[in-house]
Amino acid sequence: MLKRTFIKTLLAGSMLAGMGMSATFAETAWDGPTSGPKAAEGKTIVVLAGDLKNGGILGVTKGVEEAAAKIGWTVRVLDGAGSVQGRTGAFGQAMALKPDGIVINGFDAVEQQAALEGVSNAKIPMVSWHSGPKIGCDAPGGIFANVSTDAMTVSEEAAKWAVADAGGKPGAIIFTDSTYQIAIDKADRIKETIEKMGGTVLEYVDTPIADTSTRMGPLTTSLLQKYGAKWTHALAINDLYFDFMGPALAAAGISGDGSPKAVAAGDGSESAFQRIRTGQYQSITVAEPLNLQGWQLVDELNRAISGAACSGYITAPAVVTNEGLKALGDSNQFDPDTPYREAYAKIWGK
Repeated sequence: MLKRTFIKTLLAGSMLAGMGMSATFAETAWDGPTSGPKAAEGKTIVVLAGDLKNGGILGVTKGVEEAAAKIGWTVRVLDGAGSVQGRTGAFGQAMALKPDGIVINGFDAVEQQAALEGVSNAKIPMVSWHSGPKIGCDAPGGIFANVSTDAMTVSEEAAKWAVADAGGKPGAIIFTDSTYQIAIDKADRIKETIEKMGGTVLEYVDTPIADTSTRMGPLTTSLLQKYGAKWTHALAINDLYFDFMGPALAAAGISGDGSPKAVAAGDGSESAFQRIRTGQYQSITVAEPLNLQGWQLVDELNRAISGAACSGYITAPAVVTNEGLKALGDSNQFDPDTPYREAYAKIWGK
């Protein structure tokens, strides 16, 4: 049975009332699984990372490595380097290693359907992070569990913030990547939410996540020339798009806290937190608990290896702003104040 958790918020108190949210962040109670199989001993797993330049994928990978050290497993990380060919090659390398389990980290499983069939035929358990629109147990492609926050909730919260920040009348441009179905779904929900609340979507831009380093600068300049002051908010399906927007905005004479304001519907990367904290070309991110999700992936894989049922746990995101970051001190990661490490270690008998 799927278990949904409520969104956390790291927002300025003055803004919360207008958005109908409560000023909560740290939750001390653990809302995830409390029972499951003991640790399967001596396992080796492979993490197939879609692109380690992506802060979300990197954060989850670090969480997997931390959890694997606790459960007593060996981890090999293979980087797909942001291309279909790279990910196909990583799958081939993974199969050659004959691992006890595979983590698909940050790319659409449909893209590698032939490889997934090979893994399934070899009876190697698979779990994933952001592998498609179906969250939780029995994801398509023979995946035991697809770990994620509720992507539609993340998209709605990002859109709502932009509408509230613009006094109900944002001029939004949405950035997505049609290579991934989940990216299309998230962008569609952002657009739907903004328009339903009375805002305007000026343009819906489809540009590959893998090419953001070269494309976002010229795109930003072109869109500024086209829309000028009408463009109040830039919304993207993750933080990576905004890693490369700032220099173009600065060159146009726009201050770090000026418009268009950058609003990310995930993932909560360290670079995004730094931009938000310093007021430099990003206003919010709807962050996922990346390290926790890494631990969940290891737990779900242990369940699969042990022949147990998927936990069905779905983590909650956090809406992160500059004011809210003051609650985190110097941290540049959304790591919930819950004893998830202890909870998983207890399940595993470690």
